[in-house]
Amino acid sequence: MEAESGVRTRDGGQAVSPTAPGEIRIGRSGLYHFSKRCFDLLAGSAILVMSLPVFPLIAVMIKLDGRGPVFFKQDRVGKRGRIFKFYKFRSMRENADADRRALESFNEQDGPVFKMQSDPRVTSIGRFLRRSSLDEIPQILNVLKGDMSIVGPRPQLAHEVEHYTAWQRRRLEVMPGITCLWQISGRSHISFDEWMRLDLEYIRTRSFRTDFLIFLKTIPAVIARRGAY
Repeated sequence: MEAESGVRTRDGGQAVSPTAPGEIRIGRSGLYHFSKRCFDLLAGSAILVMSLPVFPLIAVMIKLDGRGPVFFKQDRVGKRGRIFKFYKFRSMRENADADRRALESFNEQDGPVFKMQSDPRVTSIGRFLRRSSLDEIPQILNVLKGDMSIVGPRPQLAHEVEHYTAWQRRRLEVMPGITCLWQISGRSHISFDEWMRLDLEYIRTRSFRTDFLIFLKTIPAVIARRGAY
């Protein structure tokens, strides 16, 4: 399939290709992949059902805080460079992406990603949603659709992936996730290279036990809010 050959831009041009399959050993047993998908479906369905009562409340909060849609949809890079629609509760003002260029000099993260603790584009309610990680809840829909897993490297934007080095592109060889080693290790307080190394360490050592431990450790990490902004 064409989408499996690399990251593609909106106009169909190829942006970047992941490393060749032989450059990293990522094979895992069929039992692991089956159990991981079963866990994604069971845990994802349970989280969605438990979260449904708060959806209307969050929606009302977002609408009262300013103009714009409740949900934020964005193209992200998935496994082997496949582009998919990524869902979040909107935490920024409308058309915030257009204002990013003017804020580039305030970037607090190294590498190709943009992180700014006091980003002026974030709304009042959006700041609360980010600090509490409630803005991430709609990604359960991505998990149920099969675009993402509960545990896996966080999906990034195509223009960020374009700047990956060869070894960093290896993280594209697995399905992205909602939580990962980076998520439970400090998030935005971690350098970009260390973030990438944590993702590759996960890929090298992943197992159902590892996935379950990361999932459990996500709960105290979310409560602590370290690196969440």
